[in-house]
Amino acid sequence: MLATRCRLVTTAAIVCACSVSLVTSRAQEDRTADRKAYDAKIRATYNFRFGSGKISTPGNAAVEGHDFIQPQAFLPASYCGRCHQEAYSQWRQALHSNAFRTPFYRTSVNILLRTKGIEFTRHCDSCHNPIGVLSGALTQDSQVDRSFDEDGLTCTTCHSIQQLQSTNGNGGFVFGVPSAMVDEDGHRIPGMVPDEEIKSHPDRHSRAVMQQFYRTPEFCAACHKANLPDTLNDYKFIRAFTVYDEWQNSKFSQRNPLTFYSTGFTTCQDCHMPRAKVKLEDYGAKHGTLASHRWPAGNTAVPFYYGFDEQLQKTVEFLKSGMYLNVDLFGIEKAGEMSVAAPLGSAPFQLAPNEIVQMMVVIQNKNIGHSLVPEVRDLYEPWVEFVVQDAAGKEIYHSGFLKPDGSLDERAHSFTNRPVNTDGTFVDNHKVWTIHSVAYDNTIQSGRSALVRYEFQIPAGAPSPLTVTARVNYRHLRQSYLNNIFGNDHPAYPVVELASRTRTLNIGDNPATPPDKQDNPDWMRWNNLGIAYLDQLQYADSMHAFEQVVKLRPDYADGHINIGLTYIEWEKYSNARSSLEQALALSPNNARALYYLALVERREGHYDEEVADLQRVVIQYPQARDPRRELGIAYYQRHSYEEAVEQFETLQKIDPDDLAAHYNLAVLYRRMGMKEKAAAQAALFATKQVDPGAPTYSLEFLRKHPEISTESVPWHMHTDIPPAVAVSSGGQF
Repeated sequence: MLATRCRLVTTAAIVCACSVSLVTSRAQEDRTADRKAYDAKIRATYNFRFGSGKISTPGNAAVEGHDFIQPQAFLPASYCGRCHQEAYSQWRQALHSNAFRTPFYRTSVNILLRTKGIEFTRHCDSCHNPIGVLSGALTQDSQVDRSFDEDGLTCTTCHSIQQLQSTNGNGGFVFGVPSAMVDEDGHRIPGMVPDEEIKSHPDRHSRAVMQQFYRTPEFCAACHKANLPDTLNDYKFIRAFTVYDEWQNSKFSQRNPLTFYSTGFTTCQDCHMPRAKVKLEDYGAKHGTLASHRWPAGNTAVPFYYGFDEQLQKTVEFLKSGMYLNVDLFGIEKAGEMSVAAPLGSAPFQLAPNEIVQMMVVIQNKNIGHSLVPEVRDLYEPWVEFVVQDAAGKEIYHSGFLKPDGSLDERAHSFTNRPVNTDGTFVDNHKVWTIHSVAYDNTIQSGRSALVRYEFQIPAGAPSPLTVTARVNYRHLRQSYLNNIFGNDHPAYPVVELASRTRTLNIGDNPATPPDKQDNPDWMRWNNLGIAYLDQLQYADSMHAFEQVVKLRPDYADGHINIGLTYIEWEKYSNARSSLEQALALSPNNARALYYLALVERREGHYDEEVADLQRVVIQYPQARDPRRELGIAYYQRHSYEEAVEQFETLQKIDPDDLAAHYNLAVLYRRMGMKEKAAAQAALFATKQVDPGAPTYSLEFLRKHPEISTESVPWHMHTDIPPAVAVSSGGQF
């Protein structure tokens, strides 16, 4: 009797389970049919300007099935916030949730809409508003309910991504159907699921909303890398920003042997999603901590505009942590003398009234995994403020001040760029589709340094001592862009000091002093100067600086490599051999030394040694770009075509936009009889190579703006002294 009752219960359970399964299956069929009907409705009136079926072009956003998807399929963030209160609270003030609605973004994208048409805004909105793109809202006379605009990138925007396209950016992801849970077979369940159901099956919730690649920099690259394709600008492919590439080439990725310094592996998430204690209930917290959904970075404008005080505070704290930059008042040169007193603090010197002096300021991008600044450099405004005061507080020289109207002193050294159009006019309001050239770009790449020179005269009778301060200030959005948005009547937006250094200079004797804890050790100060000189093409001065490094640290292999690198940049290849061999004696399998030695071997005709050295580098750093590129060239020159193709194809997986890979594969494929593949690579090379006529637009801009034209010159001086009396030695040691 008991056994019969058990069989009946079991049978009933099976029947019940089957019924639930059938209900779920029917619901999914109904949702699939609803999506197909929605897709057909949108396609009937959608502007497929860029080709049939191309939903997001000029952007890259995609969805599984390639059908338009109803905007209501994306679960509202408030639904997720019921169980994830901390994440929701942080997200609401963060940049992702405000990616679309802010006036800072809307000003630019609305100009694009009015100028070229709403279909072109799919390029921008593939990252800023992918729900709008994939729901088919970005077309003329759209009837799509766009209430989702207020939420920008919601929880289910990021957490619905099922795969990444190649690291081209511009929304290089593929959405699955948004879902908070999968069923017992792993199928995604669309729509809202009762909270208790999720809590009963947290593993199935996690399978729906988490992917292992979410923790990788490649995930961030889907949007934090961008280009301007010919479908947007009717011109050609132009790189817009390459934050992911900058990280990949930095010391933090551990993928590039050619960095000047090394450190532990650090991802985008390590810096911008640090774990912190939760204040609100959140089922996603582990041991009371949660990965930050504030994504602290550099945008102070959005939280200031919306009054998000906590987000603004966290952003300012992040920027002012003191970890990222080092400012070094490195040396002084006096008029009529051919030597530099350096490094300051360690080298004694004298100053006298009426002397004209130059101050060398070295700014080191020490701990940022990308450039200072990344992304939209035409809008961000980081700059150096340099002030000299006498003992009474009277200013002797001031560069980099803000004018009464809030605009920046034209003489300031800013870490920005100036994109220009075909008229040689600055591309204002971020009208990126009109960019044809860049007049200059003063950003500092990760791990590198910039040398900024200032010249001033010590007044007769100035009370001693003088106080010299150099600081790097930062404002999110330049004043002229804020004025374009709001008019001239708006509050002053925050200016944050990222790093600074102050020194006291006596008029008279300045003896050597003990090292200051703010300063790097002397060998590193010389090393950073050498790096800065190298980037300014001052090879003799760079060589001198690196020679000081090896005097102070003869066991430092990279010091010897830097000397070899300088010779190579100077095209004195044979001179580089001795230093590179010294480095290898200290560090026998040093990939950086082997790479540069391979370049020497090539110039000296030692092709077997060249290939052997590059192979050793590639084995150690399989994801490095430069070694694979040079190894591919080495194989090609030896007529080892299959080996060369392997290297260039691998290089394209690392960097889909590498010009050398496009060019060489076009040649190699044709020689190997693969004409279609050769033509495809040749076309990519043609659109991605720099337009040889583009520099003329930059020259026209610089001609029109002599007040800032010196910023395009690697070696330049900031001064208020008439040219006839200025120091002329040019920084010679």
